[in-house]
Amino acid sequence: MNAPAQDRTASPEGAAEPLREQPPESTDGARIVLDALGGDAPLHERLTGAANAARMYPDIDLIVCGARDEMERDLDGIGHPANLRCVDAPEQIDMNDAPVRALRKKKRSSIVVGLEMVAGGEADAFVSAGNTGAVAAASLLKLGRLRGVQRPGIAAAMKVIDSTVVSIDVGANVDSRPMHLLQHAIMASVFSREVLGIPSPRVALLNVGEERTKGNELVKQAYELLASAELNFVGHAEPARLFTGECDIVVCDGFIGNIMLKLGESLTMKVIGWLREQVGHSLRYKLGFLLCRGLFSHLRHCADYTEYGGAPLLGVNGITIVTHGTSDARAIQNAIREARLFAKHRVNDHIESAVRKDAAARGLRA
Repeated sequence: MNAPAQDRTASPEGAAEPLREQPPESTDGARIVLDALGGDAPLHERLTGAANAARMYPDIDLIVCGARDEMERDLDGIGHPANLRCVDAPEQIDMNDAPVRALRKKKRSSIVVGLEMVAGGEADAFVSAGNTGAVAAASLLKLGRLRGVQRPGIAAAMKVIDSTVVSIDVGANVDSRPMHLLQHAIMASVFSREVLGIPSPRVALLNVGEERTKGNELVKQAYELLASAELNFVGHAEPARLFTGECDIVVCDGFIGNIMLKLGESLTMKVIGWLREQVGHSLRYKLGFLLCRGLFSHLRHCADYTEYGGAPLLGVNGITIVTHGTSDARAIQNAIREARLFAKHRVNDHIESAVRKDAAARGLRA
């Protein structure tokens, strides 16, 4: 069993990140920062999503970080809700930038400025479609970890046919220890209850087989920890089990999780594209498509990442929502909605309580 987390842990490129006291939360609606410069879609898409969210949720205070003059010109055409304001952060961290080096060099980047607002108590949440590595590293460095959490993890809610499965970790950590996987399961269970409304989420451990004796040492040791924890643990899950509705959460290390997420997304979109291409080759296929249009529409909906908007980085002492690089206005709007729910339900308080309770049951000091 691993030792409990110390006051300081190693972060990317050897930088150290502190455990900080919980920043004060807004007594009114959530204060949410959007990284306006992050992402592959045009700025107009992110600002449209922000404006739509500000109108839909008048209780939030929405702050967009980017090149102020350009944002305000765009918002003049979109409409500028009263609860949306612009903060000047003109430097952009590109997708190809080395995360920690870029954070140190670009002090006025939208990622740094936005997360410093959260760290300083000026905001409750940060939403970004930018460089995931930079967002995760900056969140760890600027916000620190929740008390008792050893390693934060990214939790992605995936639409799988007619059910939802939360995968954790999908990219924050390429190397994990058994205790990290246990804590990821605990944090994902809290997120699933509080944000997704699943009363008793079923947790499975991704593996090459369902037998208890299968898997590498990481999986075998993690199984023992999960089986003895106060979780609704349903055992190992092969990838096929994700599609049967038998589990709500699947736990794995970030290397495997990121590959699984990208493979599932690319395969689904490839199948949809192939079907569209085949329909154009035959009149019979066209007639069949017309008869099954509703089914194909449902398939596309199942593959739509914009449904949930983004993936939270669970375990940091604040709220960070990472969204897809190609996020359009709808995805940004839904990511802001998710950040609002995260703050409203005080998910981090529940995570700290759950981690502390698990540590006490194991005789550890969180």
